[in-house]
Amino acid sequence: MLQNFINNQIRDSYELKKTILNNSELTNLIKVVSELAVNVYKKGNKTLIAGNGGSAADAQHIAGEFVSRFYFDRPGLPSIALTTDTSILTAIGNDYGYEELFARQIQANGVEGDMFIGISTSGNSKNVIRALEECKKKKIITVGLTGDTGGKMFDLCDYCIKVPSNETPRIQESHILIGHIICAVVEEAIFRKGF
Repeated sequence: MLQNFINNQIRDSYELKKTILNNSELTNLIKVVSELAVNVYKKGNKTLIAGNGGSAADAQHIAGEFVSRFYFDRPGLPSIALTTDTSILTAIGNDYGYEELFARQIQANGVEGDMFIGISTSGNSKNVIRALEECKKKKIITVGLTGDTGGKMFDLCDYCIKVPSNETPRIQESHILIGHIICAVVEEAIFRKGF
């Protein structure tokens, strides 16, 4: 019984990734966003990434791949996970409220031409939505990683990559896959002049 449960978890993850692979519209959108990220870095800009809970961990994971390395040794690329500085997070939370957590950091650190990646399985995280609104004011490119509907983020993002699932764990697994693809494309295009 336990083995079947484990096998079903793996199978569900595998089936969702097959669905993504066979959705040319979705894979093309991942390609477009990856190419935009390459251009952001070629122009000397940076990525800013945010989410809550598991999505906060994904934001840190993706930023870490950009700043450190992914497949091979190369110079670091500027990327900030807006989920990591406890003094900043608690100051904003205390002074302005949790909804302003990311918007305030974008106001402080974001510049025109940067890329913001907002991660929310529901697409309705209020602090990510506020961040998207702040990005519009600063002409920052906005990318959403969401679940099936895109939630409220769908209409606020320049590009919304909607994972075709309503199951949070499966969506999160696919978000990190998509983040890895973007990192791999950026690294290859900038440092090996691929594609």
